[in-house]
Amino acid sequence: MSQRYSNTPKIAAGSQYGTATAHNGIRRAVQQGQISTREYVLNEGERLDTIAGRVYGNARLWWIIAAASGIGWPLQVPPGTQLLIPTDLKQTAQYA
Repeated sequence: MSQRYSNTPKIAAGSQYGTATAHNGIRRAVQQGQISTREYVLNEGERLDTIAGRVYGNARLWWIIAAASGIGWPLQVPPGTQLLIPTDLKQTAQYA
């Protein structure tokens, strides 16, 4: 494994990393109602990593919120963006 991913959190009982494939699987499952989410509107000065830290206790899981919300480039998410935040990480891991 490359150094680049050595600190990336794993999902699916520690067997998978957040990848483009995981991103697409989560997004599809959210659209089909297979993953429970709650809506949240991004406020001025908020970022996906700080929201993930608050919701999941791990800021590095920001990509799950990005995947569920259909966000491809999280560094440019403007205030007022409606996010879909998965409420159960175990449920999310099934589709990653």
